[in-house]
Amino acid sequence: MVDDWRRDRIGSALRGENPTVLRRLSAGFAVIGDVQFLPGYSVLLADDPRAERLSDLPRRRRLAFLSDMEQLGEAVERVSRRRDTAFRRVNLEILGNTDGFLHAHVWPRFEWEPAELVGVPVWLYPRDSWADERYALGPRHEELRRAIGGELDRLRGEG
Repeated sequence: MVDDWRRDRIGSALRGENPTVLRRLSAGFAVIGDVQFLPGYSVLLADDPRAERLSDLPRRRRLAFLSDMEQLGEAVERVSRRRDTAFRRVNLEILGNTDGFLHAHVWPRFEWEPAELVGVPVWLYPRDSWADERYALGPRHEELRRAIGGELDRLRGEG
């Protein structure tokens, strides 16, 4: 089945089979989000499939994961700022409410978002935003993928 990687996002990334992977980082994988109603939405997946929460990692790996999260956030911010003058900021979130593996969400936020949503967590967006095919990750997002991956490469070179 084409979407088997979705059932094991980390395992498929470790095997090189997760098509959303942008880059391998120190403690995880930077991936582009399945939905793009906020263009540039990305996720950092911990590279340890057994880690359910940040505290499951040894301190050194925790700090590496948080550093990766910051790098992905900055990459998304740089790309979003270049692509859209209405870019406002990036929200970084480690939630773990649904998926039982350690991951962090990187959400770019924009001035063009509906007034009733721009100041609230992305999770309050209507359900149809998450399911609408217009926002599903696809070939039209290839330039965005390349841009975020390129920024990750530059940031690692600056480090």
